[in-house]
Amino acid sequence: MASNKILVIDDTTVVRVKVREMLPPGNFEVLEAKDGVEGLNFILQEKLSLIMLDFLLPKMSGWEVFQQVQAHPELRKIPLVIMSGRKEEVTEKITEPFEYFEFLGKPFDQKQLISAIKLAMTKAKQPRPELVPVAAGIAVKNGTNTTSGVTNGMVAAPSVVNSAIATPTAANTTITTPTAANTAIATPTAANTAIATPSDRGVSDTEINALNEKIVKMQAEIDGLKKQLTQVVTFIKQKIK
Repeated sequence: MASNKILVIDDTTVVRVKVREMLPPGNFEVLEAKDGVEGLNFILQEKLSLIMLDFLLPKMSGWEVFQQVQAHPELRKIPLVIMSGRKEEVTEKITEPFEYFEFLGKPFDQKQLISAIKLAMTKAKQPRPELVPVAAGIAVKNGTNTTSGVTNGMVAAPSVVNSAIATPTAANTTITTPTAANTAIATPTAANTAIATPSDRGVSDTEINALNEKIVKMQAEIDGLKKQLTQVVTFIKQKIK
């Protein structure tokens, strides 16, 4: 009975077989998954010593699997090697340096594979940020992923997942200065402020409330500007008569 289990998640049979053949003989068992859903099920059900995860996968992408792993205190401790033929696909989602996992570019040889595994094991021992509860999680059942309520889902704070919220500023509202020759004034509305919808990955209630307060405050400023502009227009019309 193998004491260690290595999971290889890749939609290409050649890669899965290649990893299995390159691994040195040892007391371990190699598990294979051909898509993200199957891979995540293995991660949730098996006691793994290492995960090798392709970044582009059918059904559930490697990025989504990575997020689910990082959201659980125990799963995120498993050494992880992310594989991809294009490193930029990974760095678009996760910025370097990769602190808690190792990247392995495709194609790779045995030496590169062994080196990546050793580095992944070292990085997995690094101290990690504490986790905070999030509002939603992903449940995997019968080969499909469905959105569910809180299922002991946790996200690192600060999380590896970068949740960006655009802060509304005065620069987001454009107002045309009225003149005697031009009395058409662009009315600022809430539509002039672009606010990125906060996702439930790593965004706390405090941050959401602060953003809502900014929106309310900005709307009040916009209403005040409308009133001032109306007064200016009235004044200009009186001067033109």
